[in-house]
Amino acid sequence: MEGLGPAPLAGQLMADLGAEVTLITRKSRPADPTDINNRGKRSIALNLKSSEGIEVARRLVARADVLIEGFRPGVMERMGLGPETFPDNPGLIFARMTGWGQDGPLAMTAGHDINYLGLTGFLQAIGRADDSPPPPLNIGADYGGGTMFLIFGILSALYERQTSGLGQVVDAAMVDGASALMGLVHSFIARGQWVDRREANILDGGAPFYRTYECKDGRFLAVGPLEPQLFAELVRLAGLPEEHLATQMDQKSWPERRAAYATVFASKTRDEWAALFDGSDACATPVLTWAEAPMHPHMAARGTFVTSGGVTQAAPAPRFSRSQPGDVTLPPAPGGDTDAVLSELGYDDGDLARLRARGVLT
Repeated sequence: MEGLGPAPLAGQLMADLGAEVTLITRKSRPADPTDINNRGKRSIALNLKSSEGIEVARRLVARADVLIEGFRPGVMERMGLGPETFPDNPGLIFARMTGWGQDGPLAMTAGHDINYLGLTGFLQAIGRADDSPPPPLNIGADYGGGTMFLIFGILSALYERQTSGLGQVVDAAMVDGASALMGLVHSFIARGQWVDRREANILDGGAPFYRTYECKDGRFLAVGPLEPQLFAELVRLAGLPEEHLATQMDQKSWPERRAAYATVFASKTRDEWAALFDGSDACATPVLTWAEAPMHPHMAARGTFVTSGGVTQAAPAPRFSRSQPGDVTLPPAPGGDTDAVLSELGYDDGDLARLRARGVLT
């Protein structure tokens, strides 16, 4: 079902690896090569406010392995497309993507990535100590806690279906997924190894050896040698004091060393540092722009980015030893596959003309 954010990305990632994904959209439109989340899919346009449009959708879902929807709880049921609507498809995986989940006090309220991260404890832990927590784009809850757990749930349900023969509802809530991603931090907290304030811990920028530094040219360097042997490489190449090796984890020294390291890294340009650290184990890498990333030698060698229809985008991931995904294809025109898909469902040319005349096919 057409939506925004994590559900469309889940469909894209599965289509990238060969799944047949059909998008039910609201209105036919011209193709848009920038609509990356819909690449590799087919698209039909239906008026879901009509009973005949609902019947077309019902017939399509009745032959599907998986249905993905990202509406608020109850919307699919009110349209007559809830999980109980498909008794003739007992193996259907009904995958529901929401921020708050299918139940709970906030289930019916609106929200976005920043709100879901706020309630998990995630958001208050990131950013500089003297500033408010920054919005981490929308990767933490939408895509990390949403898309990835939606796909994880779908694949788990499909695997279980091989034994039971039955489908089930997958309730993927971004607050659940984002919280599950924080297992390591929860371990740190339980062990008394995490301070509940920003920029005071080993992974939040508090450690002078795990943060970003501004360089001479105003660009940035990402520094992250956590292990002692890797930190030793950073110290050697950057000319940092050797005595810091023995006291790397002395948190009392961290604020002073952050300032000292900042002075050191401000002495060269980003690319000068990048050249110095290139090929080393110092875990120091340039912070690239969107335009620079595809051109980096490593990213280019792996083909991490591709260009399709003049639009630069990520290549399908992950990689496999035998199975190879096809080439990235342009996103379909919304509604562009309506006739072909409905023909597969048994609608003939007369049916299509009648449905189009009644405004069912939009």
